[in-house]
Parts: sequence; C-alpha cells; structure tokens
Amino acid sequence: MSGELETQVLKGIDLNIESGEFVSIIGPSGAGKSTLMYQLSLLDHPTQGQIFIDNIEVSALPSDQRTLFRLNSLGYVFQDYALMPELTALENVVLPMLMQDMETDAAYAKAMRNLERVGLKEKADNLPSQLSGGQQQRVSIARAIAHDPKILFADEPTANLDTTTSREILKVFLDLHKAGQTIVMVTHEKEFAEMSERVLELKDGLILSDKRKK
Repeated sequence: MSGELETQVLKGIDLNIESGEFVSIIGPSGAGKSTLMYQLSLLDHPTQGQIFIDNIEVSALPSDQRTLFRLNSLGYVFQDYALMPELTALENVVLPMLMQDMETDAAYAKAMRNLERVGLKEKADNLPSQLSGGQQQRVSIARAIAHDPKILFADEPTANLDTTTSREILKVFLDLHKAGQTIVMVTHEKEFAEMSERVLELKDGLILSDKRKK
C-alpha cells in the first residue's frame, strides 16, 4: 500500500505444491514472483486468502507463532547470501539451530555434516569474505537445510553468480530434491527453471502456465 492507494499484486492465485516437489516460479519483472514466494514462505502476510502447510492454516497464526513456524519448519536462500560477515561458515550454519535451542555439540556436528553436503567441509573456518560468491551461496544453502525444513525457499539464488557457478548451485538443489527436499525457487533464468520438475509462469499477478515434466 502506498498512501491511500492499494496495489493488488497477486490475483486469485490457487496453488497446491506437493511434498517433495521442486517448483520454479518465473515471469517478467513485476509479475509477482517474489511476492508469491514471500507469501508462501510467511515472510509477508496476505491481506486476503489462506495459506496451508501440512494442513495447518499458517496464514491465520498469530505473528509470534508464524515466526516460530518459519524458524522451525522453513528454510531460506536469498540472492545476497545474507551471511553474518563476522562469523565463520560453520558458525553461520550453526546459528539457526542454536536459536532453536539445539544442544551445542549436536548443532555443530549437524552444521558440519551439511557443509559437507554442499562440498564446503574444508571451508568451515573461513569467513564469508574469504569465500567466493558461489561458496557463500552454498554456505547459505547449508544453513537453510541444516534443521531439515519442510520447505526450502530460494529467491533468485543465482542472480549474483556467473553461469558456471549458477549451474553448480542448481546441482546442489537437484541433489537436495532427489533426497526428498521440497523446494520453491524464484528465478529469472528460464534455463535454470527448466531444471526443476515443475515451472509456474506468472504474469500480472496471475498464473499464466503451470507445467510439470512428464
């Protein structure tokens, strides 16, 4: 909303995502891609409509319960990595688990296992400034999956990366998907979207097409 002017970004979206799916959301700038992802991931709150995750109407939860649900059940990867610059790769991955009151030794062990999953075990003690963009993004993925989220949300995860590094990041997502992780990814790169099993194309706040791989 801007002053007294209300802008309707999403218009009558009716969408069901199954557990274990890898869904990409594409469309031109202003189509509503990030808005849709932010609604689904509880980072924004809808003015109308309902959002259910695991048969829980999460859109109806009070703000503090939505925050807890995000912390415990959802994972996030952003285009700017969103790493804490003063913390090592390992400390960045372990931080959300400590916020969930996981026992410290168990949290560090799990963080190291997830750094290994993304091929960065040997970079555990490096600060973000000592890592390439692709390595920083892999750290952010390790952090996002360390607590075994129901859904992994990725908003333009390859936007700041070159083509080769972007493909490496997509391979990490594909490996996670093969292991059963539900993934919802916003991307402006059609090539990368088509690597997922389902592509939603948005235009002017509407779903223009919904294609699944056969």
